[in-house]
Amino acid sequence: MNHHASVVASATVSYVQEKYQLSIDTETLILQPTRKDFEGDITLVVFPLAKILKKSPTEAANEIGEALIDKISEINRFNVVQGFLNISMSDSYWIDQLKYISQDDFFGQTMPSDNESPILVEYSSPNTNKPLHLGHIRNNLLGNSISRILAANGKRVVKVNLVNDRGVHICKSMLAWQKWGEGETPESSKLKGDHLVGKYYVEFDKHYKEEIAQLKATGISDEEAEKQSVLMAEVREMLKKWEDNDKKTRQLWHKMNNWVYDGFHDTYSRMGITFDKIYYESDTYLKGKDLVKLGLNQGILFQKPDGSVWIDLTNEGLDEKLLLRSDGTSVYMTQDLGTAQLRYNEFHPQKMIYVVGNEQNYHFDVLKLILSKIKMPWAETIQHLSYGMVELPAGKMKSREGTVVDADDLMEQMHQTAKQMTEELGKTGDMTAGEAFELHRKVSLAALKYFILKVDPKKNMLFNPAESIDFNGNTGPFIQYTYARICSIMRKSGIQLADIEINTIQLTLKERMIVRLLAQFASTIQEAGQTFSPAIVANYCYDLAKEFNQFYHDHSILQEPDQSIRDFRIILANQVSKVLQTGMSLLGIELPEKM
Repeated sequence: MNHHASVVASATVSYVQEKYQLSIDTETLILQPTRKDFEGDITLVVFPLAKILKKSPTEAANEIGEALIDKISEINRFNVVQGFLNISMSDSYWIDQLKYISQDDFFGQTMPSDNESPILVEYSSPNTNKPLHLGHIRNNLLGNSISRILAANGKRVVKVNLVNDRGVHICKSMLAWQKWGEGETPESSKLKGDHLVGKYYVEFDKHYKEEIAQLKATGISDEEAEKQSVLMAEVREMLKKWEDNDKKTRQLWHKMNNWVYDGFHDTYSRMGITFDKIYYESDTYLKGKDLVKLGLNQGILFQKPDGSVWIDLTNEGLDEKLLLRSDGTSVYMTQDLGTAQLRYNEFHPQKMIYVVGNEQNYHFDVLKLILSKIKMPWAETIQHLSYGMVELPAGKMKSREGTVVDADDLMEQMHQTAKQMTEELGKTGDMTAGEAFELHRKVSLAALKYFILKVDPKKNMLFNPAESIDFNGNTGPFIQYTYARICSIMRKSGIQLADIEINTIQLTLKERMIVRLLAQFASTIQEAGQTFSPAIVANYCYDLAKEFNQFYHDHSILQEPDQSIRDFRIILANQVSKVLQTGMSLLGIELPEKM
């Protein structure tokens, strides 16, 4: 709750107690910023109070409004619209607020206590059979931003990645390279390692489809053709060899995975993504097998005649779930059980947040259920932060057909578009080649990151590259431009901020609105942390940038003849720039000082 909201809430509770001897809680009061089409700063929704006081909403609102003016010197007027009490704070109140948020420690991050359990945030979770794509970009940006927001809320955060480095899909790439690769390497092909391995994943799929088509041509069903596939039999055999520690299979696996890791490193670096700890499925799946044995011994799991191990969740409205194949090899669920156990043993986290797409909702329901059933007391710490699919204007992305939108290609395309647009707008005319490159990099990444993070994570979204890089509208480059504009004002002013004293002046409507927005920054970060939604921070930054631009269009700053007003506006502009920089950094976005 904002400072002025808590002041109003406390005074309202106090008045109701004194006048009516009724006890109400401040948390039950509904307070919200006044709508832009009404006069006021904070609105009290009076309907619930009117029932308690046994008065009409209008009568109750007027009575409370009069009482608040008597009790709080910072309130100078109010108006009532039906059952809504719109309260206006005085100019001196907002000027004091600006003084408060101008203090250096206003932006100080709340530090966690030494004995507080951490929150683990898992994101990225790539497979080592293909490059990162547009869906991974949303995943990485969400995980990274949520980690930053939680840290800003004083939480101890551990950022983790689980690399899916083993399994059937990895063996498909390995087998295809073995059969048709002719010794090709990243050096010989001039391809990034992850792109090279992805090429062979697609190659496998192409040959597999050809084989299935030939088998079906003999008159057998799809299911029978899949059973008779020689390629899939070879893949299963390779996975079994891998799990049995076959030396040659492991050597090939190490070689191809290292190609992929080199490629991933470059992509993460360009995107500004980091982790505190990386887990590998090849290390965690054995721990999962141990938990499966525990479940079997407890009688929670059951074994079918072919030796495969399952859990029956039909009583929970789900179905039977495979945990170990008949040949003893593990599945995704097996390693997720093991990874969760390893992480709990290592960190004893208060929460384990998994940033994973909504197509895995069922998987995480099952994961929590299994852990609960085998009596892991920490099962409830698991939280699936489910997010929607990203599409491009051309439609949904697909990986196996080779039409996936690679993260590298998309970032490069965005960089070239930023270069073209900034040059057309004349924004790099007086820059060196190095400075121009840095500007293009910052603008392109801001466009990409902001466009994705401004959407509620739960929603599916359409990523439009051209729209995202527009210098007008709800975009990253618009907010960057606003910041650079303020930096230019500060440079031209030649004023040392420490030399300015804020005096009491009469505020314009826009000035009040901007200070009011600045005062909401702390509660915005808090709300974003509680709801795990970077979109709240992103859209707050846009609202603030938009309000400042409208103010700047209508009011002069450096040419204002009244020194007190000019000084106030310089401090106001500087605070907007600091909040924009802090807010956008929580999204992983850099703001250039010149554009």
